[in-house]
Amino acid sequence: MAASPFMVRRRGLMLVLSSPSGAGKTTITRALLQREQQLGVSISVTTRPQRPAEIDGVHYHFINGVEFDRLVREEKLIEYANVFGNYYGTPREPVEAMLRAGQDVVADVDWQGTQQLQQSIRNDLVSIFILPPSLDALETRLRSRAQDAPEIVAKRMAKASDEMSHWPEYDYVIVNSDLEESVRQVSEILHAERLRRKRQIGLVEFVNRLRQAAPG
Repeated sequence: MAASPFMVRRRGLMLVLSSPSGAGKTTITRALLQREQQLGVSISVTTRPQRPAEIDGVHYHFINGVEFDRLVREEKLIEYANVFGNYYGTPREPVEAMLRAGQDVVADVDWQGTQQLQQSIRNDLVSIFILPPSLDALETRLRSRAQDAPEIVAKRMAKASDEMSHWPEYDYVIVNSDLEESVRQVSEILHAERLRRKRQIGLVEFVNRLRQAAPG
């Protein structure tokens, strides 16, 4: 359908969630996708080995180091980082296509990747840092999900303090004490950010037409 000359359109935004491993960014992201129908997902590429419950192309695109290096050289990633010896990155083309079409995109990205996104797509970026309610709760979550060997859990806990030090770089901070409440808060942030004046394409023309049509 052709756009009305009075229609105000909106460019999409990229909603990024970061946290120490185990604090809940991936769980919140998945819950948000179930709740928000007008929200797409950015599927990262990674050199990390695929876990038993993971599906290639759904949870991640699992690739080898040679392919990852090629994507970096050809500037096909809008951000990438080395996390615990494995590389993760966000493919450029699908994200930019969704944003142009007015589609919002959510991704869980670490602080290194978020710093790159702040340089490359600052006007489209909304960043949220997720904190655990305590370090004990963080360690319990890491151990209970049984995805990593004990030595990897220990490395993640040792890294958590450094990761949490980057919270001031984010637009919003949420303490994930209760999952449902955290998802609700992220959803409210998304809805508010959609209404920001800077995201409204054609708003100036729309208001001018309204003023011209006004009597007197």
